[in-house]
Amino acid sequence: MLVLRAVVEDYIRSQEPVGSAALSKERDLGVSSATIRNDMAALEDEGYLIQPHTSAGRVPTEKGYRYFVDRLATVVPLSEAQRRGINSFLSGSVSLKDALQRSARLLSEITGQVAIVASPSLSKATLRHVELVPVAMSTLLAVVITDTGRVAQHGLTVSAMPTADDINRLSSAVNEQCNGQSLSSASETVRALGGGTGFETVREAADALADAFASMALDERANELYMSGTSHLAHSRSLTDLAPLFDALEEQVVLMKLMSNLSEEPSATGVGVSIGSESHTPELLHASVVSSGYGRSTSPVANDSERNETSPDQDSTNEPIAFVGSIGPTHMDYAATMAAVRAVARYLTFFVSESGSGD
Repeated sequence: MLVLRAVVEDYIRSQEPVGSAALSKERDLGVSSATIRNDMAALEDEGYLIQPHTSAGRVPTEKGYRYFVDRLATVVPLSEAQRRGINSFLSGSVSLKDALQRSARLLSEITGQVAIVASPSLSKATLRHVELVPVAMSTLLAVVITDTGRVAQHGLTVSAMPTADDINRLSSAVNEQCNGQSLSSASETVRALGGGTGFETVREAADALADAFASMALDERANELYMSGTSHLAHSRSLTDLAPLFDALEEQVVLMKLMSNLSEEPSATGVGVSIGSESHTPELLHASVVSSGYGRSTSPVANDSERNETSPDQDSTNEPIAFVGSIGPTHMDYAATMAAVRAVARYLTFFVSESGSGD
């Protein structure tokens, strides 16, 4: 397995078949060239390596990459310059959308691959504030702000417009009783509130608001995908592989489901990896996908030094509310890509936590 790791690392670096003589010369594996040659033959028999040509060295198979990735128990820390770059990019964000766009650009620059960042879906958000504004004779505009910083607007139709005092009273009650609730719970709370004593004049508005919350709670889709780095594909892949991969990037629903599932799988590194055919997506047969979830931090970190690279449990989340990921060739630098994806996910977790606290 040390020989396998050496082959994978050398092939990732050179993208040329790796021979036993080169390993014996460049690596201190503590065994003879003949032993390395026998081990490589055994690894080929077991499906970890393949020999593209009779006289050539060997290259890793999907099984070889999978073994390599699964043994990355710890993710290599990013360099100080990379950490400063992430901090600089995200610290200047003026909104969640801006932070997500910046994250996609930065991750693409770090990895040299395609970066994809999803905005949180409303179905996983909790209510932070709602404002009710009359906009017509029979229409109220509900401006809903969630803990992730997302702002959604819904028109509420009523047969008779309540007074300004009644509208303010309803808004105050909703914000007091629903703050921190999921949108589905908030829907039930508002409906019960409208049916209670003292709210008869705004019952219709309360029911309409409850319906709006329920509709938002059923929205399982991420609001938007932010993508960067497609130009990198032309420098890292053969032309025959480009067309299907671009097709895959167009199929955002497929990518969203794949990367979301990867980000929610339990992992010692906090990062999910799909290699080649593991994605069950023909267009990604020659590509690997690395993804990590970001969400609400149970104990937001206080400063950059704590936020850089510490234990795998750092910035733990209740559950991911969205994902950040990278797509590249199967011979990508997995250790570096996983480190970059995890670091950006942690910074987004911190950003969302800060936004949710009202800072």
